[in-house]
Amino acid sequence: MKIANGENRNLEIKPGDTVIFSSSVIPGNERSIQVLQDNLARQGAKVYYSQIVDIHSSGHAPQEELKVIIKLIKPKFLMPIHGYFFMRAANAELGREMKIPKENTILADNGQVVNFYKDRVRITEETAPAFYVMVDGLGVGDVGEVVMRDRRVLAQEGMVVIIATLDKKTGRFLKNPDIISRGFIYLRENKDLVEEVRKRMRAIIGRAPRAQEQDSDYVKSLIRDQIGQFLYTKTRRRPMVLPVVIEV
Repeated sequence: MKIANGENRNLEIKPGDTVIFSSSVIPGNERSIQVLQDNLARQGAKVYYSQIVDIHSSGHAPQEELKVIIKLIKPKFLMPIHGYFFMRAANAELGREMKIPKENTILADNGQVVNFYKDRVRITEETAPAFYVMVDGLGVGDVGEVVMRDRRVLAQEGMVVIIATLDKKTGRFLKNPDIISRGFIYLRENKDLVEEVRKRMRAIIGRAPRAQEQDSDYVKSLIRDQIGQFLYTKTRRRPMVLPVVIEV
């Protein structure tokens, strides 16, 4: 039997060795754990895990251990942190069983400010910023939810850039619209779809009034909405449509 810890990552496995995964899989790590189990099995190891054998070992202290800690430390105040609220509420109840007064057990949510005094503790009305902090390369906190949403769209559906070069005076096309696709379709294999997009582009620009100066933001909005809907109808995918209007 082989026992591995966090420091022994180059553990040698021989055919017939037994490897035990004593903890459950953290959600989101299923794929990497499965790859690890496959690699162990390829080396001839017998792999056991909590779903086939009752060998789960929690990383959290059970009730009796928590009672021992409270008994040894004898805290005046108890404020459980980390975990779902109902788990922390159970921890607070455990403290009351160990004779910590109810008014000295605090259950606060993220962002709430707690004031501790010599003989009492109070949750104030004041709040502090408590949001997710996005880490991106060298930057920390400089990537917001909008940027992350755009990245998800690009990763899942791709993007289409449509470049329209128009005559500033007439509002008509000076050349065929240029279409660039990244992560959406391969243009050379979808020429009919590309031509249909160009045709619809000409129709969108053609319906714009000629008597007044074109509002480029309005034109971009029309292209984004109508071409986006057309692409969804044809492909059941919603790529990010980025219109570029150049007036010459």
